[in-house]
Amino acid sequence: QVQLVESGGGLVQPGGSLKLSCAASGSIFAIEAMGWYRQAPGKQRELVAAMPSGGDIKYADSVKGRFTISRGNAKNTVILQMNSLKPEDTAVYYCNVRQSINYWGKGTLVTVSS
Repeated sequence: QVQLVESGGGLVQPGGSLKLSCAASGSIFAIEAMGWYRQAPGKQRELVAAMPSGGDIKYADSVKGRFTISRGNAKNTVILQMNSLKPEDTAVYYCNVRQSINYWGKGTLVTVSS
């Protein structure tokens, strides 16, 4: 089993920035990908950014140029730096790790509002 703990959500004004962090622990032996998804009220969960091991980083078109995914300094951590936030970025953000199967964090709420 892999456990994921997210942090960094909150309330921010339009145009502001937030940084989300996710730390993976447990039975980690060969992570295939780490990434972030989000789910807005009444909508399906969607990919925000994914970082495959040894592959190209993928971003949703709606966040390209504003969000950056990267490895954290600590082992098995992933960071999502979100800049120029818009109200439509409001959602619960979920950390995802794929290691044979998908593992999900509990989610952290990001609210972009004035």
